[in-house]
Amino acid sequence: MTETTERGYDRHMLEALVCPVTHTTLRYDARAQELISDAAGLAFPIRDGIPIMLLNEARQTRA
Repeated sequence: MTETTERGYDRHMLEALVCPVTHTTLRYDARAQELISDAAGLAFPIRDGIPIMLLNEARQTRA
């Protein structure tokens, strides 16, 4: 049985993803539906349950 988040995403799948820039782990923000790369200062959106890991779709988290 797989562990799921409150939205039904497979937590193991989310934990397997890494930042495409730094190759470091990502932090899941359930409220914003984003995967956050603290190392790169980027937030990748999750749309319809699918993480969008494209740089041109990411938003900057630092000023």
